[in-house]
Amino acid sequence: MNESKLDTGNWPSVNALTAPLVANLLANAKSLRLSVEKHPSGATIIDAGIKVAGGLEAGRLITEICMGGLGRVSLHSNPSFPHWPWQLSVHSCNPILSCLGSQYAGWSLAHEKFFSLGSGPGRAMAGREELYKELNYKDQAESACLVLESEKAPPQEVIEKIARDTGLSPDKLTFILTPTRSLAGAVQIVGRVLEVAMHKIHTLHFPLENVVDGMASAPVPPPSPDFLTGMGRTNDAILFGGHAHVFVTGSDDDAAKLAKELPSSASRDYGRPFAEVFKSVNMDFYKIDPMLFSPAAVTVTAVESGKSFTGGKLDAALLDQSFGYSA
Repeated sequence: MNESKLDTGNWPSVNALTAPLVANLLANAKSLRLSVEKHPSGATIIDAGIKVAGGLEAGRLITEICMGGLGRVSLHSNPSFPHWPWQLSVHSCNPILSCLGSQYAGWSLAHEKFFSLGSGPGRAMAGREELYKELNYKDQAESACLVLESEKAPPQEVIEKIARDTGLSPDKLTFILTPTRSLAGAVQIVGRVLEVAMHKIHTLHFPLENVVDGMASAPVPPPSPDFLTGMGRTNDAILFGGHAHVFVTGSDDDAAKLAKELPSSASRDYGRPFAEVFKSVNMDFYKIDPMLFSPAAVTVTAVESGKSFTGGKLDAALLDQSFGYSA
């Protein structure tokens, strides 16, 4: 692995930045249709769609928390898809720290029958993933928050592990639960449209220090009571409907190469709804081409020359198929 040249010395604390956002979520829990409970360990558990309704606005706010307080998320109309006119737009002033250092679901948390991938700023305080060695970043703050795409609260053993790894007592930990089948869960997954672009940039070994800025958008899918269909739709919103615009330093040739390799259509597994791809590999994520996970269309701007390069394309037909639209 190449040593990163990222200048992380002035990177802020993502947990300190998100603390007021979490406080806002707690203060407005009733109006956002969330429930808040104190776990026996002392940790705060926010339910955003298991026993309560949650909703789109809750999902939008949770996405900003997931991005470590360094992202802005909005819901607005867009004419790109006639049957799905509402989309989520995401921008980050520090996309590497926000998306890879906070939002990426990279912390595997398991105990007996419980399993979830932890995302959000709490990851950066624990630093349990190899990625943090490359980023050369470890957060310090008085509290931490993790977002779990889960149908149930983490057990005592998982909370105790997170407390040990973050160096915090459980009463300083907040967990936000966003099941895939909920509206909030769907929004926070689609809100990763910029993050999947950053993750694939990392997978392609494009120098992270050359990423200056980024923004992206993707349509909001209808939820599904079936887990597999719901998971497929949230992924397909990005794979077929996501558009990322990344600003980079470096040569025009490198920017053009990135624009060609970054879209989801560059993958051998592109062309079918994600649920079909997932079933075809017997529900084994590791058998799916990792190059699939990226936005449908990309624009890469080389800031030093001012030239922009594009790759991929939006696909309304595949989106309709995935989202269950019938004329």
